[in-house]
Amino acid sequence: MKLLCWNVNGVRAAYNKGLLRWIEDEKADVYCLQETKASKEQVPKGLCDLPGYSSHFVSNEGKGGYSGVGLITKKEPNKIVDGLGIDRFDREGRSIVAHYDDFVLYNVYFPNGKASAERLRFKMDFYEQFLAIVNEMKKHKGVVICGDVNTAHKEIDLARPKENSKISGFLPEERGWMDSLVASGFVDTYRHFDPSPERYSWWDLKTGARQRNVGWRIDYFLISDDLLPKLRSAFIQKDVMGSDHCPVGIELDVE
Repeated sequence: MKLLCWNVNGVRAAYNKGLLRWIEDEKADVYCLQETKASKEQVPKGLCDLPGYSSHFVSNEGKGGYSGVGLITKKEPNKIVDGLGIDRFDREGRSIVAHYDDFVLYNVYFPNGKASAERLRFKMDFYEQFLAIVNEMKKHKGVVICGDVNTAHKEIDLARPKENSKISGFLPEERGWMDSLVASGFVDTYRHFDPSPERYSWWDLKTGARQRNVGWRIDYFLISDDLLPKLRSAFIQKDVMGSDHCPVGIELDVE
């Protein structure tokens, strides 16, 4: 099963920049989109009527053009749940949980903490609650987590770690949470295969950082360690344009 994940930074804008062509070319089994910035009615029809796929989108309840996630899947999940069951997080439209035969997939757009101390606290609260939820779930079934985590885990995961050590996205407490996620039995799939530097998934648009590859790796696929024997590959599609992020993906030996 091939799974792809992409923060599209606006599904309508990405659609006009070739999102549908990318989906058709990749022929993946599952596509997880974040930061769709659209209500269900605003999602381009072409993404909802793909032959052989079903789609499911969740939007922000109170703020249009903000957050939102989408799932486009070839195999119909046994169950799809909107959100994590915590209203203060779910009203922002940040997660879809899809229950497949062999694993539970969490497609998540994690909060950004840069705007204020209040938003950083919200982000850390989200992190803590999410970790408790996935740790409980993996007692019963394999877990796949994908999305824009909005944190670079280690110094190798961003171009300028020293300059960003006091910026949300690379704060000690944010990185510490990622340490806790890994320590509790989740595997960073990309780093399982590739320990190389200069592997990023997000670049600041305003400074033209992508052309200089001054980026951050903040988009992840993590799997519970019981799924590790089924992991065949993990990759970053750095040459795919259409957003300030690029897609990331994995292949699992499941049906």
